Parts: sequence; structure tokens; C-alpha cells
Amino acid sequence: MHGGKGTYLKKLTAARPMPSFEIGKTLAGTSPPSVFVGSWNYPKVFAGPMISPFHGDIRIMDTPESWIPAKLSQNEIIGYRMSLVRGKRLLDVRDLSGRFADQLRDIALSSESLESEAFFSNPPHGGFACEEHTPFGPSACLDRFKTGSARWETGLEKVYYDTDLTATDAIIHLNAEGFPFSVVQKVLSAGALGRQKDRRLVPTRWAITACDTALANSLLSKIRQCEMVDSFRVHDFSSLYNHYAVILMPVPWEFEWIEAFLHITGDEELIFSDHERNRGKKGYSCVGGCYYSSKMAVLEALIREGRQAGVIILREARKGYIPLGVFNVRENVRHAMLQAPSVFEDLTSALNHVSQKFQLPVSRFIRESTLLSESCRKKQMHLSDFSGRHLVKDNS
Repeated sequence: MHGGKGTYLKKLTAARPMPSFEIGKTLAGTSPPSVFVGSWNYPKVFAGPMISPFHGDIRIMDTPESWIPAKLSQNEIIGYRMSLVRGKRLLDVRDLSGRFADQLRDIALSSESLESEAFFSNPPHGGFACEEHTPFGPSACLDRFKTGSARWETGLEKVYYDTDLTATDAIIHLNAEGFPFSVVQKVLSAGALGRQKDRRLVPTRWAITACDTALANSLLSKIRQCEMVDSFRVHDFSSLYNHYAVILMPVPWEFEWIEAFLHITGDEELIFSDHERNRGKKGYSCVGGCYYSSKMAVLEALIREGRQAGVIILREARKGYIPLGVFNVRENVRHAMLQAPSVFEDLTSALNHVSQKFQLPVSRFIRESTLLSESCRKKQMHLSDFSGRHLVKDNS
């Protein structure tokens, strides 16, 4: 991730500490089911279950795909996540033979929430939030951990036992079968996908981007064979203190992600962007995992329509926004693409429409962009055409 963006996001999370759940050295509760694998000290990492003090079916706590349709507020999501306690042990990612690794696999493959009991070395403390993955509550090392009997989801069980199937093919297959992204990512993290010799625990942050990338690459190979859209289209959507505009252009595939963080801690107006041309992207994006999540989400929508397009996505995070993980981007872009588009004959008209929805002048997005600014120059458009500021109240 771009150093400037990473530093800024850390500042955002530090500016609003999230209250974590206070417990002692023992916790009897339920796993949604959920596992978390850290990346520090790789290949020896801290991995373990996420456990809530609540009982019953609590899958919604770790199913980000359900939060926007359920119209959960940011505070409700944070409340769910901060009540999840992270138990952890130091494991070598290549060692999947022990009892604890078996328990993590059982949790990831489970078809339902699992009753669990954790015994910690010390009372869990703290909490964690970042842009890459969903936040969680206090954490501590585990002395002992018990779970109830797990009933594996049949489709997940099949790919687990198919040890000749690559992890990439397994991700694509499970997605096609309708498994939520968050479920597939957790199964990958738990070392339950891929050829037997290649299996290992995958840090949660890496697994998220790996799943987004595998799906996007598969979708893009099909999109290249499709006819282009025949007009300029804009899909708008707002939630969780963010506004998105997905601009589809009648040109062969290209992609640009441009995000603004506007007046969240003060007077700042920060913009970060990255892009790829028709051949695709090389190297890791300077804006982090949101690049891959947004790209996958828009490709998913294009393939449903059987159309190809050049894509520009504008995001504006507004006052009140807190980093909740790249699910925020993926699910917002997915919902934007489900909205009926506004259709235009030219890029000027499309950008004039967009300018009415954003607080920051569209000229700022154009100035900080690569592909969008090139498209404007080709159309002989001028930044002064989009210099007005349009204040929009955000009731997210």
C-alpha cells in the first residue's frame, strides 16, 4: 500500500479507538464460524479462532456480504466485530498436522456457528482495525481451546478432499457454486484449499487479495471476448459514509480506482489512485487491497451482462468514516452495479452527473488520475468545466 495512504489510515483508526469486549482468562461462547491468520513473522504466524461470548447462530458477525443488505449502521458493524475475541497460537504455516490446525480447518469448513471454549494465557486486551480486513476485538494467546463437533458444508468438504485441485481453481469453483466470498477466503486461510503439497495457512489479509485476484483474472479473461457497452454509464451508491460512482466507458478494458478521503479528521482532502491498461496490472497496487476488491466487483457485474468496458471508479470517504476492511469497497461496488445506471452519450455529460453527487469537485479527481485525465484530454475537456463544489448531505 502507498506509504502516504497507509500512514493516513493508521491515523484514522488511532483517532477513534474502538471499545473492546472485556473478559477474563476463560471464554465460553460461539465462533461465527471464523478464523484469523496474521502475517507478522511469516512463515511463523499467529493464527486462531474468533469467538463471541454470545451463543446460537451468530454467522452474521463474520459475513460482510449480509451487512449492507441488512442496512446495518457502521456502529452496529463495529459492535459485532468488537465482540469477537481473537484467540491465537504461533504456528508454522506449513504445519497442518497438529490438533490446533485441525480445529481451525473444522471451523472454516463448518456449516454453522460452533460452540467453543477458550482458556487464555492472559486476559485478552486491545482491538484491531485496518483498511484491509474487518476489525476485531481483544486478543490473547491460547492455553487450551475446545469446540463442539463440526458439520462440514458439503461443497467445502468436496474441495478439501480434492487434493489435485489448485487453490485458484478451487476459489473459482466455490464462487461459481454461490459460496460467499468471506467463506471462501476463510477456507483458503485455514489451509484447506489447493494441491496437497502446496497447502498452508494463508494470512487473512493475503487470502482476501488472493481470492479477489483469482476471481478477477478469471472474469477478465472472459470479458475480453465480450462486446463493448454502447454508451457511457454511471452507477451510483452510498453507504457507511462512502459515496461511489462507477463510470463505464465504451472502450476496451482498462481500469482506474480513485479514492478521496474528505474532512474525516479535519480539513484534509487526500486522493489516492492506481490504474491498469488493457494488458492488466503488474506488481501490487499502491492503494492496497481495495484496488483488487473493486476490480473484482465490477468485473462480476460486467460478466452478468456479457459486456466489456473501460471502468473508472470514484470513491469519496466522508466525515464519520472508519476503516472497516476492503469488504466495504467490494460490497459497495457490488451494490452500485445493482443500481439502474444513468446513461449518457458522452463523457462530459457523465462527469457532469457525477459532479452533482460528490462533495469534492470532479476536477480534483481528474487532476489526480491517469486514465480519466487522458480520456478528458482526448475529448478536449477542461478541468474548469468541473470545478464547482456540490455539497451533499450524507446520512449513512
